Amino acid sequence: MDLFDYMRETNLKKESPLASRMRPRTLDEVVGQEHIVGKDKLLYRAIKADKLSSIIFYGPPGTGKTTLAKVIANTTKAEFCQINATSAGKKDMESVVEQAKNNQGMYGKKTILFIDEIHRFNKGQQDYLLPFVEDGTIILIGATTENPYFEVNRALISRSVIFQLESLSAEHIRTLLKRAISDKERGMGVYNAVLEEDALDFLADISNGDARLALNALELGVLTTEKSDDGLIHITLEVAGECIQRRVLNYDKDGDNHYDTISAFIKSMRGSDPDAAIYYLARMLYAGEDIKFIARRIMICAAEDVSNADPQALVVAVAAAQAVERIGMPEAQIILAQAVSYVASAPKSNSAVCAIEEAMRVVREEKTGTIPAYLMDAHYGGAKELGHGIGYKYAHNYKNHYVKQQYLPDEHKDAVFYRPSENGYEKNIREYFERIHEDPEE
Repeated sequence: MDLFDYMRETNLKKESPLASRMRPRTLDEVVGQEHIVGKDKLLYRAIKADKLSSIIFYGPPGTGKTTLAKVIANTTKAEFCQINATSAGKKDMESVVEQAKNNQGMYGKKTILFIDEIHRFNKGQQDYLLPFVEDGTIILIGATTENPYFEVNRALISRSVIFQLESLSAEHIRTLLKRAISDKERGMGVYNAVLEEDALDFLADISNGDARLALNALELGVLTTEKSDDGLIHITLEVAGECIQRRVLNYDKDGDNHYDTISAFIKSMRGSDPDAAIYYLARMLYAGEDIKFIARRIMICAAEDVSNADPQALVVAVAAAQAVERIGMPEAQIILAQAVSYVASAPKSNSAVCAIEEAMRVVREEKTGTIPAYLMDAHYGGAKELGHGIGYKYAHNYKNHYVKQQYLPDEHKDAVFYRPSENGYEKNIREYFERIHEDPEE
């Protein structure tokens, strides 16, 4: 590299976006993705040992797919080539393959080919790579935001290890922002900028795990904000909101407004007002509330306020909770909206919560009753001598699969805990009890 090339490369690095400049150079600088690059994990060991096979990184934008490829480039002794599937053609691949053959034949050196957005390659382009991946001419690293099992040829999939990257947590984003604001070599440290705590929290939450989005907003804030009287650039909550083009809501996750909003959300579902419930859901989502926290509240409401008036409500809520963890934002908002509208529109009953609360009170405050002997376990030697299981009436042998029999201890034999309402499915439960109790066998 001559002096001109060196100066041009140096200037490009200085002028490149903050997110690009702050890319980790080594594995130890990587933030997040501990499940694949933790020190005891396969990928970490493979990179350290320079023993990579073909791999595909799959995950949402801003989670570190290209970053990990760059770390590999800085770590490996192999030749590293990079192309982007949105602009590269067959000639580009032919050039890389030719270079890889020369490296292998003349110098015994491996070649790693990193293809960003590999799902953009058509079937023919992917097929072209296959023999060279198979014979080891190139080691492929693909990066994609789409499910590779649908978007990448099966033959390439079978010859690659798939690593799924997860959205970065808010704490991960906080770490990256703190590093960027103070780093004087690659970050914004030379600007004497201060990222205020509430602005830091806001950017970490609102970026939804996308480190690039958070860093771009930070850079914009530092470069466009005037210094204050103290000679410092203050990145306030208001500045952060402007830079990420999101209105800052009065929503502090640790403050009163957080609890007021979640309270209104739950009471709206309980009060059978799906419009209000959806509105408060939108406020929480816009403010960056944890979708798993929201899903937990929906499940609780389904059990506490709907209960057996519509048993399907809990099924919908649990399915939604599982789905949002797998899918993430922004699509998770649709799933949450479905669950919220279902729970809010369902018939209501608090019979189950009243039942367990009264039963817990009895257990806590009153004498512990003795289980009737005929209900005790009789499946062990000596049980009969103790009278255990003797006299038990098997319900399925009787009319309506019901027989009149005392199940509660004598001390509480007249207690009633569960009182089905006349709403929804619980009306059926009430009628069922009335029917089987009309003329029971004894």
